[in-house]
Amino acid sequence: MRKPLLMIATSLFSLSFLSPACAETVHFTTEEYPPFNYRDGKTPVGATTDQIRKVMADIGVDYTIDVMPWARAYNQALMEPMTCVFVTAHNEERDPLFKWVQPLLIDRSILIKHSGSKVTATTIDEARKYLVGTWREDYTETILRQNNFPRIDVGNDFKATLKKLMSDRVDLMPISEFYFDKLRKEGNAVEKVTILSQQPMGIACQKNFPIDLLNRMQAALNALIADGTQKQIFLKYGLNLGD
Repeated sequence: MRKPLLMIATSLFSLSFLSPACAETVHFTTEEYPPFNYRDGKTPVGATTDQIRKVMADIGVDYTIDVMPWARAYNQALMEPMTCVFVTAHNEERDPLFKWVQPLLIDRSILIKHSGSKVTATTIDEARKYLVGTWREDYTETILRQNNFPRIDVGNDFKATLKKLMSDRVDLMPISEFYFDKLRKEGNAVEKVTILSQQPMGIACQKNFPIDLLNRMQAALNALIADGTQKQIFLKYGLNLGD
């Protein structure tokens, strides 16, 4: 009886050793930033969330998606194994901190103001004299500091900063150009001031994330971009990616 028992034990050990990633769940974290990622009731949805779901279904790997404040979402992916945060701007500072799957979109950040405010800026140079709101751990804080903005108000999250802008407690805020279009279509009194930056936005995974799994995720994303699925997802949420 010893030999069969030994063979079974060896086989079980071999299976767990050969495919550790397959036995684990990928944990995605994100923030409330409609129409890209947000909750509909308790269900995470959105133009980038739908891409995550499609990618993971195509490769057949279990996953979770949790919506939380951005700083927490970002730091969990920075520290916790098998965790990825989206949608994350891929810039020089963040590049070595994560492993990347991209692009979920190519986006421009713009500075906006509340319509009717006293802000008269039309350029980056002119905008520097105003109080600019952003939110904790967002990449736009780094961009503002790199562009020598002296007065930066850092809020808890995107919604808090937008609320400050609309009540004139901050003069300007950076925002995705896609999201600005959505705000305008919904009748919000906001105006574009100037372009702040342009960058790829993607999935940022913890540095020890399995490279074979990362490559499968990238291949699945490449496929949904190539066959037009990504564009159709964005159109579903009223967004136009352009060419």
